Amino acid sequence: MLRPSNLEGLAEQAEQPVDINQLLNVGSRIGVEIKNLRKARGTTLDALSDKAGLSKGYLSQIERGISSPSVKALHSISRALGVTISWFFLPNTDDDDNLRDYVVRASSRRKLTFVGGVTDELLSPNLGRQLELLRCTFPPGSESGSEPYTHQGEEAGFVISGELDLWIGEHHVTLSAGDSFAFASNLPHRYANTSDQECVVIWAVTPPSY
Repeated sequence: MLRPSNLEGLAEQAEQPVDINQLLNVGSRIGVEIKNLRKARGTTLDALSDKAGLSKGYLSQIERGISSPSVKALHSISRALGVTISWFFLPNTDDDDNLRDYVVRASSRRKLTFVGGVTDELLSPNLGRQLELLRCTFPPGSESGSEPYTHQGEEAGFVISGELDLWIGEHHVTLSAGDSFAFASNLPHRYANTSDQECVVIWAVTPPSY
């Protein structure tokens, strides 16, 4: 389920700071976050168990809010799912905590940078819905790969700045700022920034595949 630009995994990057009190007081909400990310990754509990070195039963209890993960376990889970541990902890805001299911402040976006150079910022509050919204930044020369990619669902996007080359089936188009697109994800597709300037795209994907 991973987007093709993400297949090589995370680029080396420092962990964003996490409040120690957040780590020591992990609530049941963390289990929902882990479950949603696991499903978006298309990873089974068995596969996560193997990658994280944790028992399937323990992971199931964490996802259901019965058990809280230790810091060590959470680190193993985050690495197995291709994120940093800070991904699970949004920065504190002055908003009512209930709003976190509906609103994402600019300062609270979850962000991942991948080996291929693409940076994805999650604009959706979480991965538990049918739609995922991303802000994707493509530096010059970045691409999803030389081979096209398919998966279930649909996707659409709007180019904020720069240019993006997009291949959909037998079609190739160069998109510029203000252009938009949409297609069924089971069509072979790939993309690249072949220009010498950064490209930014607002990208919607259903179902989530962050």
